[in-house]
Amino acid sequence: MKRVGVRAAAVLVGTTLLLAGCSSDGDGKDEEREPAAKPVVGQQPKATDPYWVNPSGNAAKQVAAYIEDSDQQNADLIRKLAEQPVGEWIGPESPEAEARGFSEAARKADREALLVLYNIPHRDCGQFSKGGAADGNAYRDWVDKVARGIGDRKATVILEPDAVLHLVDGCTPDEYHEERYDLLKGAIERLKQQPDTKVYLDAGNAGWKSPDSLFEPLKWAGIDKADGFAVNVSNFQTTEASKEFGRKLSSKVGDKHFVIDTSRNGNGPYTEGDPAQRWCNPPGRALGERPTNRTGDPLVDALLWVKRPGESDGDCKGGPKAGEWWPQYALELARNTK
Repeated sequence: MKRVGVRAAAVLVGTTLLLAGCSSDGDGKDEEREPAAKPVVGQQPKATDPYWVNPSGNAAKQVAAYIEDSDQQNADLIRKLAEQPVGEWIGPESPEAEARGFSEAARKADREALLVLYNIPHRDCGQFSKGGAADGNAYRDWVDKVARGIGDRKATVILEPDAVLHLVDGCTPDEYHEERYDLLKGAIERLKQQPDTKVYLDAGNAGWKSPDSLFEPLKWAGIDKADGFAVNVSNFQTTEASKEFGRKLSSKVGDKHFVIDTSRNGNGPYTEGDPAQRWCNPPGRALGERPTNRTGDPLVDALLWVKRPGESDGDCKGGPKAGEWWPQYALELARNTK
């Protein structure tokens, strides 16, 4: 259902080349390189949007490709995506290197990394983004490596989209519940050992029909030790509906603050077709409000683009597998944005 953390090594290589003009040859000597090409996007003003824009993300690469093809119209459309900071979803293979690479690149740009951890065992109930760590010990080790990679650098972490929700809706089998609560609580505690890391536990979206059933599970998952919770990750609920939903949750979990994913909620949720599939690559959607930490709401810490707009939700409605860049869908989101 969500974006799986893949391609991260390639992204890190591209970012490194953009940030530096030399590298080590393995013998301690610097190998001169040709100056890196000027990035097609820069950073947003730090005062209103402190999060790092990856100059080598998929959208930025697509802008460069359209420019190369002299397609300025589509380049301008995709630039709407490329110029905003989006979540970097940490993959399963090299978590420490990826977390270090993204957070270090963000620090060099005087910005904050936005990271998404999505590797809980039995992830996504066997749906489009199935997978996750092999077992609890593997997950604990993975989280520990992410935390070491972040180090003392600034980072905001969105923790495990759908992990709590799928415990509540019956999607995740009962025998995995106790372990998952323990893993989420442990992940929060481990990440909060880092001096400048904020952690927001995923708490579903405003389309969830029984929000009252989420309060206790959030507490069991360790929300008291987190900075807050995240709503609307990879979903399409409006910002106002998400604020109302978040305020209700907050009042029952110690007045915790929250963040809202606005990456694709510009036209609200899709209301046609099979209700069980409305979340997956719905047509007619639009980019939402731009990322910012100036929300005008004391409980809302930030509007974020956690889901990377332009990447597929899964192989539905003609889309590629979950997490793959889909230029046609990216262009539709941009065209529909007011």
